[in-house]
Amino acid sequence: MTRLALAALVAWASACCPAAGAANPAAVAHQASLQEEPALHVPWATSEMMLAATNAGGRLVAVGDHGVVLLSDDQGKRYRQARSVPTRATLTGVSFSDARNGWAVGQWGVVIHTRDGGETWTLQRSDTSVDQPLFAVYFLDGEHGIAAGLWSLLLMTDDGGQHWNKLALPAPPGGGQTDRNLFSIFAAPGGTLFIAAERGTVLRSTDRGASWQYVNTGYKGSLWTGCALHDGTLLVAGLRGSVYRSTDDGQSWQAVASGTRSSITGIVAVGSRVMAVGLDGVELESRDAGRSFSATSRSDRTDLTALAVVPDGSVQVFSVAGVVRP
Repeated sequence: MTRLALAALVAWASACCPAAGAANPAAVAHQASLQEEPALHVPWATSEMMLAATNAGGRLVAVGDHGVVLLSDDQGKRYRQARSVPTRATLTGVSFSDARNGWAVGQWGVVIHTRDGGETWTLQRSDTSVDQPLFAVYFLDGEHGIAAGLWSLLLMTDDGGQHWNKLALPAPPGGGQTDRNLFSIFAAPGGTLFIAAERGTVLRSTDRGASWQYVNTGYKGSLWTGCALHDGTLLVAGLRGSVYRSTDDGQSWQAVASGTRSSITGIVAVGSRVMAVGLDGVELESRDAGRSFSATSRSDRTDLTALAVVPDGSVQVFSVAGVVRP
């Protein structure tokens, strides 16, 4: 996997090279100071690398490199940049509890919050003492949220993000350090929470995130994304086209043939269908609740990084080069 492909997924190039940062603390301090400056408005915003997207009411919201937040109110036909974003940190995850209230997370442990559907954002958290990025965020409602990231960084809030508290995960099965990277948070219809993580790990919580248990999928590589279907079926996916499926609320998982060896970066349920995207321009579709997939690859082979369900039932795809047009 190329360095660009890795950056396209988790935007952690600096965090993956702590030795370089240690050798040049002045450069690290300068980079950290840039993250505390507001995002710039640029005419090429729709071509910036986008790493996460969601639906906020009828609005599409996408976040990515340099603190860029894109908004669309016409089913993805046109996008505009958010009016005010208080950071230039790369943003890697976004979640809305309703059409107005949303949170985004990213590099330097940044958490930002909006009360107006993504037009303006305020900074809730950052830690420039160490580049320990957050990769995912999920809000159960307007008060209770979870954020997850590098080296098992796991945060919880019960006041809408005014205060974030670190959660200590238990030691992984078989021993070793609690240092697995946590990439994607999602919930089953019954309320069970899941985190797709590296080393084939899925973390599972039945108490709204207060405690977690490890579930082994049988896979050894990283799982970058996951989703739940309306019937309770769960899917996680990641490196080398790996897809795993569960029909018992995440207690056990079975491998599914995806039809690709390209790494999968995003997966969503679209009514009775499942759609996914990945590196090398890969697009996947399942019409049988994730039991099987058909795979195609875009001719430009652009690394695809995220997707979101459009209110009309279509899917908007994003990439290292920004918004992907049909």
